[in-house]
Amino acid sequence: MLFSSLLIPLLLTAFALVTLAKGVRIVPQGEEWIVERLGRYHTTLKPGLNFVIPYMDRVQYNLPTKDIILDIQQQEIITKDNAIIVANALCFLKVIDPQKAAYGVQDYQYAVSSLTMTALRAIIGTLDLDEALSSREAIKAKLAEAMSTQTDDWGIAVRSVEIQDIKPSASMQGAMERQAAAERERKAAVTRAEGERQAAVLAATAREEAATKDAAATVKLAEASATSIVKIKQAIGDDMVPAMYLLGERYIDAMQSLAASDNAKIVVLPADLQETVRGLMGKKSA
Repeated sequence: MLFSSLLIPLLLTAFALVTLAKGVRIVPQGEEWIVERLGRYHTTLKPGLNFVIPYMDRVQYNLPTKDIILDIQQQEIITKDNAIIVANALCFLKVIDPQKAAYGVQDYQYAVSSLTMTALRAIIGTLDLDEALSSREAIKAKLAEAMSTQTDDWGIAVRSVEIQDIKPSASMQGAMERQAAAERERKAAVTRAEGERQAAVLAATAREEAATKDAAATVKLAEASATSIVKIKQAIGDDMVPAMYLLGERYIDAMQSLAASDNAKIVVLPADLQETVRGLMGKKSA
């Protein structure tokens, strides 16, 4: 009987303690809790000590109010010129309206991640390969603008979206390397051809200048020879002795050169040197 009389007060005390515990909620800093009363949204508990009605109120969602970092998985994207690039990003977001975040979308983190991937594909799809690889800041700005207008209904503020990596796919990198190698070969071939052309032009110019100078030298030599002959003729006049002397001197020099040569030569000399000199001087024999 004694035990039965004590059991009921103990049960009542335990029930009271459990009820009191269910009515007190301590929300940590950086979180907000969504409370439903009889299955419907009732209130949002702020950080600190809060009280709810036990058995009627229930904490349905615990939402962080700190900035959340979402790692957007890597994906292949086709550019405007049908090139394939690989891109991934980091999305920084914050829950500014817990009620909308809880009831506006089933899973706000998955929704933002999917939206980021879709917007990234749409933006890069309007760019050429070179533009996509060199316009990170422009892509980031367009991405943040496109997402901020769509996440307002979810009670989410997108702080920023950072492009982690954007590069051609492995197949595109191989194609670009082959294209770059072909371009280098083409430039090298053009450079070689240009060098050969310039060398040919310089050689032709050199030959032309040499021929011009040779012709000028020949003319000057002929003029000098003509002048020399005229002067010799004027100096000799009708006297044949100096001419015979000069011719004899040349004759002796020629004989010495022939004698010093190892090769056998046949030399035809005029039979009468005096008549030959008269013929050279333009005189008739007596």
